Amino acid sequence: MKMTVSTAAQEWYQTNLDLKSGDGIHFYGKVYGKTNVHEGFSIAFRPEKPQKPFYEVQYQEISYFFDDIDEWFFTGYDLEIDYDAKHDSPSYTFVAEA
Repeated sequence: MKMTVSTAAQEWYQTNLDLKSGDGIHFYGKVYGKTNVHEGFSIAFRPEKPQKPFYEVQYQEISYFFDDIDEWFFTGYDLEIDYDAKHDSPSYTFVAEA
């Protein structure tokens, strides 16, 4: 399981959430909606500094992470986060782990 965040998506988060060095984005599964691999659940995020993340990746001193309570949502997949210019928002694609 790994998470990648494109440069364009990083810029979107930093600009729209006014992120500074040491800040973080906490990803988690929420009821309702869907992803390309989850029916009835979608991905959500909130700005939050990591405390004890289960998984974390850093770009430009910003942490992108999820906690152990949401491990079920990410297990078996890599998460690719990109920027969708048409909707001016991040896009999320789960890819089965190789």
